[in-house]
Formats: sequence, C-alpha cells, structure tokens
Amino acid sequence: MNNKTKKIVIFDDDEDILSICSYILEEQGWEVHTFTDCNNIVEKVSGISPDVILMDNWIPDAGGIIATQTLKKDDQLKNIPVVYFSANSDIQLLADHAGAETYLAKPFDLEELERVIKTVLVND
Repeated sequence: MNNKTKKIVIFDDDEDILSICSYILEEQGWEVHTFTDCNNIVEKVSGISPDVILMDNWIPDAGGIIATQTLKKDDQLKNIPVVYFSANSDIQLLADHAGAETYLAKPFDLEELERVIKTVLVND
C-alpha cells in the first residue's frame, strides 16, 4: 500500500468554496492546490500532477468545459479524473460535453464531495 499524499486541484472562482473544500480535504490528508482561473491550465496541472481535479463550470476565463477538454486532449494529463461541479440544472450534460468522469451538483454537502472523490480515485 503506498502512502504518498494524494493531491487534488480545485478550480473555482468562489473563495468560500475553495476554503471549505481545502479545509475538509486537508483534514483527510490531501494536499490541496486551488486556482481561481483556468488560464494556462496545462502548465498549472502539469506542475502538480494531481490524483483528482475538481472543475467549476463558471471558471474564468475560458470556462470549465473548455478547460476540461483542454486537459483531456493532453496525453500526459488526460487520465486524471475530473469531477465537474456546477449549480446548473444541466450539469450531467455539461460534464459529458466537457469529458469529465463525473459531476457534483452545487450546493453539495461534504459527504457527497467525499463520496464522489472516492468513486474516481484509482485504487493503487
């Protein structure tokens, strides 16, 4: 069993969501990286090599769909699971369109957050 710290990247322009998610996940032993925009996303994600990415639909500047598609087109990054989150009622369609592995509707509770992250983690 390997004990390396799991890394997660959260893209959201809402500082409250970032701080709540960071707090909860750090308590569980995650190394959390947050960004309030998705500019230069390939460089941002490559520099961290996270185990999971949480992607907000309304992230500046390009938006979550383009940001996720950009990651999924990159050979080095395409296998990192993306959890798409949004308050939009069409979230499943948005997540599918973006190419995300799964989605989480906002507002979400912390149990849901944990459950969704567990479902996409590759058991190593």
